[in-house]
Amino acid sequence: MRALIAAVAMLATIGSVNAAEIRAFISTAIKSVTDEVVPPFERDSGYSVRAFFAPPGALLARFAAGEPADVFLTSKETIDELIGDGKIVPGRVDFATTGVGICIKKGAPKPDVSTPEAFKRAMLAASSVAYATPAGGSIVGPHIQRIFAQLGIAGQMAAKTKFAAGGPDGRVSVLVSSGQAEIGLQQASELLTNPGVEVIGMLPGDLQQTTLYSGGIATGAKEVEGARALIKALKAPSAAPIFKAGGLEPL
Repeated sequence: MRALIAAVAMLATIGSVNAAEIRAFISTAIKSVTDEVVPPFERDSGYSVRAFFAPPGALLARFAAGEPADVFLTSKETIDELIGDGKIVPGRVDFATTGVGICIKKGAPKPDVSTPEAFKRAMLAASSVAYATPAGGSIVGPHIQRIFAQLGIAGQMAAKTKFAAGGPDGRVSVLVSSGQAEIGLQQASELLTNPGVEVIGMLPGDLQQTTLYSGGIATGAKEVEGARALIKALKAPSAAPIFKAGGLEPL
């Protein structure tokens, strides 16, 4: 009987260990990928993943406010900043890149956006243009504002800009699919998750901003091995087609 009780206790302990929770801070741009990779990872590894999705700047703000994280899956620049601050272990792992896409509501007329000049004309002709607010920690929002200034149309665009909050519940594409904005500008990997919009092109020429997404383990991580295993799962050859299907180019 004592042996049986000990065995049951041991199994309970093992189950508890295997059910350890990984706290993952993840950029919204790769949510479609982690949504597919995480469930089989949890099943095969025994870990559970508690994911927090937001733009990179918002993830930094949450971390700075004291929220714990084991692993960051976000932009290379954010990872490098945290490594420089001693908050992420050196040895960033790079996953994939994506650029800024241009979307319209599905079925709407398609403007020409193939060159910087054509893009400028399309922006001026649009009744409204949506992109993520820089205040929400977006890395695309500030870039859009810079290229509008570069094209000499910042003043005209300010009057017809529709800001999305960013993150899973504040998507640019929803403003477009719901008819609140005529054109949306956001990373292609985020736009492709909404069947109600059509991606008609990418920012042309030197207007484009390409973002590299990477993984890093927090120096204060409680689940270091779990974090390392999750990064390995995202870097596995089997994850490459998932990245590609989600509008990202795997490395």
